Amino acid sequence: MRSTRWKAASRAAIALAGAGALAAGMALFVTAPASAGTTLGASAAEKGRYFGTAVAGFKLSDSAYTTILNREFNSVTAENEMKMNATEPQQNQFSYGAADQIVNHARSRGMSVRGHTLAWHSQQPGWMESMSGSALRQAMLNHVTQVATHFRGRVVAWDVVNEAFADGSSGGRRDSNLQRTGNDWIEAAFRAARAADPGAKLCYNDYNTDNWTHAKTQGVYNMVRDFKARGVPIDCVGFQSHFNNDSPYVSNYRTTLSSFAALGVDVQITELDIQGASANTYRSVVEDCLAVARCNGITVWGIRDSDSWRASQTPLLFNNNGSKKPAYDAVLAALNNGTTPTDPPTDPPTDPPTDPPTDPPTTPPPGPGGCTATVSVNQWTGGFVANVRVTAGSSALSGWTVTIALPSGATVTNAWSANRSGNTGTTNWTNVAYNGQVGAGQSTEYGFQANGTAGSLSPTCSAR
Repeated sequence: MRSTRWKAASRAAIALAGAGALAAGMALFVTAPASAGTTLGASAAEKGRYFGTAVAGFKLSDSAYTTILNREFNSVTAENEMKMNATEPQQNQFSYGAADQIVNHARSRGMSVRGHTLAWHSQQPGWMESMSGSALRQAMLNHVTQVATHFRGRVVAWDVVNEAFADGSSGGRRDSNLQRTGNDWIEAAFRAARAADPGAKLCYNDYNTDNWTHAKTQGVYNMVRDFKARGVPIDCVGFQSHFNNDSPYVSNYRTTLSSFAALGVDVQITELDIQGASANTYRSVVEDCLAVARCNGITVWGIRDSDSWRASQTPLLFNNNGSKKPAYDAVLAALNNGTTPTDPPTDPPTDPPTDPPTDPPTTPPPGPGGCTATVSVNQWTGGFVANVRVTAGSSALSGWTVTIALPSGATVTNAWSANRSGNTGTTNWTNVAYNGQVGAGQSTEYGFQANGTAGSLSPTCSAR
């Protein structure tokens, strides 16, 4: 749902180790940068890590934006330009111009590049959204092969599969058109990526997997453990870590990172943003990463608050005007004060706890009865993705309808986890079979992609 980007410290040269790095983890070798200890990327490089940011291609013409990018970061992730709808808008017709622009900008300045993402249930092109079965499976594998081949040698790590596990207590896979092609589709995508680019690290990436006690975290953990046991090529796990009032930072975050690392994979914080940009929380996240030998990098999801997909929550390290926030100072201090840990444990952790998490969500209580709907928007030039959260009131829902008036010129091109009526103007959205039952005070989510500008969306919700 999100993206990851980073930029290299001033004149920092980053090189991957050779063939041995594939098994040992992503090793970064940095020539002594002039700005060591004074910028995020340089300070991270001194600890053998990267500190990156998500980059939107159209903002590379913004000098204030690129000044911060080029100064502070040593890794870059394309925010939307490498996703499926951007790179293969028509079947077998690939478009790499915008992604190449970001890659070339990064590499010309010594930054490494993370690829995001090869296979995802969201932001699929319309032609793929309408496919199913073996035809979809082959189209997905062809996409993975073609895109990974195009960027071979220029991308150090790929989010091969993104957000394939369901929220909630099941710990199982998310229902999607890709999942319905067979439960082995994730494994098939990883094998195709390895064949296309043997030198890139291959990662699984997801959100709401920060709390070690959560079922979703354990579902991903069990998949990775199975992949490692059977020789499926997986090298790293990405934790998006979008911390907010509904999904706060938890004290067992370091346990989560170290437990996955003990399986023999690198762990990376791939899309970090924190509602309100708490300096203490940012510091804790960095310290947790530094404490785990195989946590080899952090990417924040944007540069300035105005660049964030959740700008109203002011979640990043720089204000709208580009000035450093207290969270920036806390991160830099944590990077400079940190030490390089010893090698990670080789034994896997003990079985995960079976008790439910003890820290309940802090979502504000909904109104009596009925339901409410809120929306977060990720806007780019010419399009946007909207994620809509439906929350039940004091009574459980057996079904729901959300109405959203789209601004003039906006047209829905893709949607997930909801049925829709209308693609322009006033649109109505109803639950699908698996998310109509919502307990009192509980929430479910759906989303859609559209062309145009989102403006100010104001969804309304009614119970069915």
